[in-house]
Amino acid sequence: MTDDEPIVVRPLAVDDDSFLNPPPGAPAYYGFPVLDETEVDGFRFGMITDFLSAPDTYGDGFVVAPDNSRAGLIWQSETAVHFNERTPAGHNRWGLFGVGLPLPMRTVEDAKAYLAALLPELKPRWESSR
Repeated sequence: MTDDEPIVVRPLAVDDDSFLNPPPGAPAYYGFPVLDETEVDGFRFGMITDFLSAPDTYGDGFVVAPDNSRAGLIWQSETAVHFNERTPAGHNRWGLFGVGLPLPMRTVEDAKAYLAALLPELKPRWESSR
């Protein structure tokens, strides 16, 4: 980012301020919505950047595995395919990944298709973290 680039603020997808003060033992990304309608093979997409109210081609999210463990996603849509580990598995999540797909991310249905396309990369990483 250069000094002359505008700062873009994207809305967060939170129902209240619970993400600021999670209870002891809360999972990673507590307070951000998990989109149950996106479930594919027991995995669900969680939304940090509210792409439903302000569609964009990149944002932040997370994936919830069948055992309720979580990994972070820095996602791009409508771009070339890429998948990179940004942070390895830690005590409260099984990684943070930079991902990109040529698919859109504007609706819940888009998020489900996006998640389904990521699963071949995500599943082995989740399994190895268990």
